[in-house]
Order: sequence, then structure tokens, then C-alpha cells
Amino acid sequence: MSFYKSFIKLKFIAGLQYRFAAIAGICTQFFFGFIYIMVYNAFYENGGYNGISIESLISYIWLNQAFFSIVNLYYKDKEIINTIKNGNISYELTRPKNVFFMWYAKILGTRLSNVVTRFLPIILVSLILPKNYRLGMPSSLESFILFIITFILGIILVNLITTFYHVIMMKTLDERGVVGIFITIGDILSGLAVPLPLFPKFLQKVANLFPFRYIGDLPFRIYSGNISVTDGLKSILIQILWIIVIAILGYILSKKILKKVVVNGG
Repeated sequence: MSFYKSFIKLKFIAGLQYRFAAIAGICTQFFFGFIYIMVYNAFYENGGYNGISIESLISYIWLNQAFFSIVNLYYKDKEIINTIKNGNISYELTRPKNVFFMWYAKILGTRLSNVVTRFLPIILVSLILPKNYRLGMPSSLESFILFIITFILGIILVNLITTFYHVIMMKTLDERGVVGIFITIGDILSGLAVPLPLFPKFLQKVANLFPFRYIGDLPFRIYSGNISVTDGLKSILIQILWIIVIAILGYILSKKILKKVVVNGG
């Protein structure tokens, strides 16, 4: 366990050095946050969908923007990808540790450093904005506690999924194609592109069959009160189930692929 903790710590410290990238990320998230809110305000003013209140939706958007660097599915670790493509994966095989969990530690450390340097300014500023643009307070103390729990589980889940498609790259030798399709579908069904309450009912049912909505949609809607504490508690069990399933699948798949891995490069 200390081996994996050292990887997380190493990547976390390394990621904290990129201050200008953090500033650029904060500005980008503010830009998209305001654009989304303006669009949805206009949508609701003209009799838009009422599956979620505009206040809850605005909170959902700001939480999504504040934690985007750790909940989005588009993250690709360039170091791992280069390791696969140039043949240096052979060095990874010399370590007496499972590649899946080793890569998980690397990805988690990097993404934690990204979110730590970005989320606080977005949260603080969004709390003092005018009413139609303001991040609301949690609907209750119970909702806030449940938000924290489900959000932590969501971080574990999204990094397992991210690591899983990095393992698939060992087979495809490319980060596009199958992996690109996988990420795009996941992004849609996660509710982070368009909030799931705005989906047609049948698509909401489809999204419930996959793990992606348990990354950000669940904790963000619990925070705003759009999902009750009772329903949130039931959903935690599904979150934990998906975490176990993907961790086991990732471990087994990595072991299987590594037995037939092709080392490229010279």
C-alpha cells in the first residue's frame, strides 16, 4: 500500500508546480460556467423543463466547473500513453506490482493536484455572485454530508474508469478509436455535458444502467436537494458496487493483456 501512496504523493507534488495551467483552468471554468448559466436561464424563462429547479441547476453547474478537472472522463495521462507507445511499458513489468493499480495511483495523484489548485476560487466567487448566477448552499446538513461521501466515492469511480481505458490502450495501442467512443458515450451518460434531469425519460433510464452518472451527477444533485437523502443513501450502494466491479475487471484485464503485450520501439 505504501508503494501506491508514494506514487500518489509524487504525482500530486509534481502537479502543484503548474501554477499558470491552474490559472488558465480557473478562467476557462468561469467562462463556461457563465455561458451555461446564461443559456439555462434563458431556457427556463421561456418555459423550460421543470425536472430540476433553476437554483439547483446553477449549483450543479458550478460544482461541475469547480471539480471538472477530477470528474471529467476526457483525462488522458500522456506519460502512460507514451509508455505504451514507445515500449517503455517493459520497465513497468519489472516492478512487482499490478500495473492497473500502479497507473490508478499515478492518475489519481495528478488529478488531485489539478483540482486542489482550481476548485476553491471557483467555489468562493460563485457563492457571492448575483442570485441568478449564485451557487446555492446545501439543501440540508444531511445532504452536505452525503454529498461529501458520494463525491469521494465518485472520485474513486472516475479514476477507476479512467485507468480502465488506459489499460485498453495496451491492446489498441491508440488513445482514439474505441477509447474515444467509450469516453464520448460516458461523458453524455454522466450528465456532465447536459444534466440528466434535462434528458428524456428513456435516456435517464439508460444512464441509470451505467456507472457514469455516479461520478458527478449523483453528488451534485444531492448537494442541491434534487435527489433526496433517502434516494442518495440507496445510490451509495450502487456506487460501491460499480467501484468493486470495475476494480476487479481492470485488474483481470490488465493481467490478461500483459501476458500478450507487444512492446513497441527500439
